[in-house]
Amino acid sequence: MLKLLNRKNGGGKGFTLIELLVVIAIIGILASIVLASLNTARKKSRDARRIADLNQIRLANELYFDSNSGSYAATIAALAGADSCGTGNKCIAVEPTAPAPGSYTYCIKTVSGSNTSYGIHATLELTGDKPTGSSTSVTCDTAMTCSGASPDVDYCVGP
Repeated sequence: MLKLLNRKNGGGKGFTLIELLVVIAIIGILASIVLASLNTARKKSRDARRIADLNQIRLANELYFDSNSGSYAATIAALAGADSCGTGNKCIAVEPTAPAPGSYTYCIKTVSGSNTSYGIHATLELTGDKPTGSSTSVTCDTAMTCSGASPDVDYCVGP
């Protein structure tokens, strides 16, 4: 068995410098592939959180609407208020915050002192992450539309 491990030139045991460099190069290439994949996975994770947060805010706003005489919340923070959905009930446990980089845009449309419509907008990091059936018709202009929004990366919800 020992004879199989011996090298041609003197029977030294171990690896040559070339063998070690080749193995280190292969490990480096594999590590760079894994890191690139992890970066994409992180972006997808943040996009999934944004979409889930916007849908959670939308559902909480509908609960608020039902509990507050047909008026939507003035701010996202109002949804997490102590009595936002009736005495002692919150419409949403905590106010969602957007993962960095990014933010949520929330706006309301007020008619005769009542918040009659709302819009929530987030920009996704990856194109193609937007769920099918999502709307691009909500943001903070007077018509509550996503003016100038990119349909691939802008995600908007409303009533």
